[in-house]
This record gives sequence, C-alpha cells and structure tokens, in this order.
Amino acid sequence: MNTNMIRWGMIGCGAVTEVKSGPAYHKVENFTLAAVTRRDQALAHDYATRHNIATVYVDADALINDPSIDAVYIATPPDSHKELALKVAQAGKICCVEKPLAPSYADCQSIVEAFETAEIPLFVAYYRRSLPRFNHVKQLLENGDIGDIRHISWHLNKPANPMDLSQQYNWRTDKMIAAGGYFDDLASHGLDLFAYLLGDFATVKGVGINQQHLYTALDAVSACWLHTNGVTGCGSWNFGGHSRQDKVVIYGSQGEIHFSVFDEAPIEVITADKQQQIVIENPTNIQLYHVDNMRKQLLEGKQHPSTGVTAAHTGWVMSQIVAS
Repeated sequence: MNTNMIRWGMIGCGAVTEVKSGPAYHKVENFTLAAVTRRDQALAHDYATRHNIATVYVDADALINDPSIDAVYIATPPDSHKELALKVAQAGKICCVEKPLAPSYADCQSIVEAFETAEIPLFVAYYRRSLPRFNHVKQLLENGDIGDIRHISWHLNKPANPMDLSQQYNWRTDKMIAAGGYFDDLASHGLDLFAYLLGDFATVKGVGINQQHLYTALDAVSACWLHTNGVTGCGSWNFGGHSRQDKVVIYGSQGEIHFSVFDEAPIEVITADKQQQIVIENPTNIQLYHVDNMRKQLLEGKQHPSTGVTAAHTGWVMSQIVAS
C-alpha cells in the first residue's frame, strides 16, 4: 500500500454514494477514489464521468484483484456483503462495508473472522459514530450533564412512501434480503449509535409484524433492551404511520437529552435549572468524518469508532429483535 495516497475502489454506485459517501473519498487527504464497478456498466461509466473517477472495472473481481487498488468500499445491497467482503479479505486489502455489515449475525461473524485472520482493517459505514453532533451528545453524557444515565427511548414513525403504496419491487422491503424491511435499513443506525453512546447491549427482546401487507418484510417493530452498564432502553419503528417522527430521549438522574437520529433537529438539554438547544450541522457529504477517521487509523494509528467488531455487535442486536 502506498501510504502517501491510498487508492480506493468502490463496488456499487447507488444513491448513497452520490453525495453521502463517494465524494468524501476524494476530499479526504491521502485518499482517492480511483475506480468503480457495478452490474450496469453504462451506469458505472456515467458515475465515473460525473465524479472524475479514472477507471471502471467490468466486475467486482477485477477491481478487488487489481494490485493498484489498496482498499475497497462495498456499497451494494446487504445480501451481497458477505461474498464480496470475503473476497476482499482473501485479496489482503483494507475494506469498508456499507451498513448493515450483513443481513444475519452469523454472516457478520464470518466477515469479521476473515479480516481478523488476515490481520487487515475492516470498517463499517456507521458514520454517526464520527459525526460531531453525536460526539457532542457523547461528551455531555460523559461530563455528567444529566447525572447518571437511567434509560433511552427512540420512536421512529414514517408514512408509507409512494413506492410502498405502488407495491413496486424494493430490495429494502424484500424479506429474503432484509427480513426487517426498513427496520433493517434504518434502525441499525440508531441502535449502533446507542451502543457507541451507552456501551454494548446485554439483553435484547423484540416483536415485529407486517401490518400493511404492502411488501413481504416487517413494517412495525418494537423492542426493549438492557445495556451492560445497567441502562435500560426501548424503541419502536413503524413505517405505516400518519406523520414523520424521529425522537430520542436519554433520561438521566438530573435531566434529559433529546435529539434525532436522522433529522438535523437541535440537541436539547433539559435540567432543573436550564433548557438549552445546541445546533451542530452535518457536513454536505455526511460520511466525510467517517472517511477521515479511516485515514487517521490507517496513517496515524488513531482507532476508528466503527469497525467490523462493533458492527457485528449491532448485527447481533438486530437479529435478537427480529428473531423474537
């Protein structure tokens, strides 16, 4: 690997890579997005032209095995993550996988074990662990601004979207790819963040149902859990409700912190003697800090907050909820 410039290849050029992630690999010092591939070669060439990427590979194997590529970003649907990640590990290359790491906990473990055996860094794009707004929440908790932490709750409610109502195919709601539907796609972000803020989960229980019958996956899920440090938690996620809601409350012995996982709402700190609103905007390319933290680990030795191990723990949490 050329430590002066790490050349990334990206597998998959979907919507998440247009603004959220792809451009960050160009903007971060010592990184460059040198190559892409996807099944539709016309779309791959279109993406490469628009994003000034030099090389388009005919398939994932060609990209992974090119000796000029130092690291691989897997930005494909979750059901392909295991197969691709194992090939990257076998090729001996650094890897970042889009979240969730894999659809099942067993597959997450297989991926983590492959990279541990090869002694190669594995990152997962749970980028909220790197965002300044959530690290500010973490600092508030660690500073004791609301006393001892007692409980966390999250409610996410969204109406069915036009694609749902038309019953057009969507891999995100195909139970063969994502048994939990939008829960798999969205709840993993928050649950992973809660493990980062409050420590690992010890016990998790959940229930789920398909209330609307618009697709094969679940559309309503509820859960309760216990963190290893004794903090309790609960969550509910409904994708057929009337209004959009995204509200997290962390309850402490001396106050509360309110924030949103997805919305850029202000962080609210409420105690007996004050009520404060804190606005911290996200970057345009929301994975920018996540990508820069990969650079810091690879070139400066600073531990990245989102690894295969932490993502596999989130995979275990998700599997416990859906299995229940």
